[in-house]
Amino acid sequence: MTSKLSLNAYGATDVGRVRTLNEDAVLVRDEQYLYVVADGAGGHASGEIASRLAIRSMDNFFGATVRSTHARPEFDRFGIPTGARRLSLAILKANRDVLEVARAGSSHRGMGTTVVAAAFSPRSGLMHVANVGDSRCYRWRAGHLELMTQDHSLVADIIEQRPDLDETVLERLPKNVVTRALGMDAALRVSLRSHAVVAGDKYLLCSDGLSNLVLAEDMAETLAREESPEHSVQRLIAIANAAGGIDNIAALVVCCDGGFQRARPADSVPPACKPNAEEVALDRESNPELLLLAIEDLDAAGAERAEDLARQLGELFGWKR
Repeated sequence: MTSKLSLNAYGATDVGRVRTLNEDAVLVRDEQYLYVVADGAGGHASGEIASRLAIRSMDNFFGATVRSTHARPEFDRFGIPTGARRLSLAILKANRDVLEVARAGSSHRGMGTTVVAAAFSPRSGLMHVANVGDSRCYRWRAGHLELMTQDHSLVADIIEQRPDLDETVLERLPKNVVTRALGMDAALRVSLRSHAVVAGDKYLLCSDGLSNLVLAEDMAETLAREESPEHSVQRLIAIANAAGGIDNIAALVVCCDGGFQRARPADSVPPACKPNAEEVALDRESNPELLLLAIEDLDAAGAERAEDLARQLGELFGWKR
């Protein structure tokens, strides 16, 4: 059972105690149920331009797609939330805008920005969280703090592929290198997940200037307080500055006063999409239960299906073979 979703949010940035330029940016758009933190990077103040351009682009995209989004069902026939696709499209549009400005003049070349964004869907009671880079989203629920995103960083990527790597090697790696950001490449991959909102949830979106300096215990203690999002944000920024404030700091807190009464998987929210008899018959005749790409030991029919699928994916994504 769910109650009407009601949100109360506040976001702010701080230059910190070391930097002279603030390249972090936040967007709080309650009427669009959209919340964004961007952490810019690049010389000649280009990081500031990239982060602000990204949030402005996303804001404009959400404003331009209100009518078309409401006209569509909340879930497509595959059970994918319309709101999740909309959020990913907004980030991809922002990436194209950042790339266009970066390529227009030498002074902006090499600029980019990380992004973490949350979009809420009142019809389904879901929140969609997307990130590119190492800006993060945390969820506080019933006394528990959870990290909802995974960093796209050099260290995280290497550990994912080489978990056996010696710690002495990891220690020599730079900690501030991201492997995904808006402005790096036109072929951007956006990490995206959807979650059912439970009444009382609190979400923290932040740049690494906060997550690198504020302990999880301090985040949880702050979010557990019965205080406004503004007070929580200011408290978290103060903690980061007290810990050295070595980077720009961005924090955005969203408090949820409505939603489901109990937690449930996001994919249990939409009604089941049952295939018709014709689709079931076709699936039984032509498709294996599971098809793995890049497997050598396929029979002739399986190899032909895999080759055809690989060709279609290559055409869709521009992969070179």
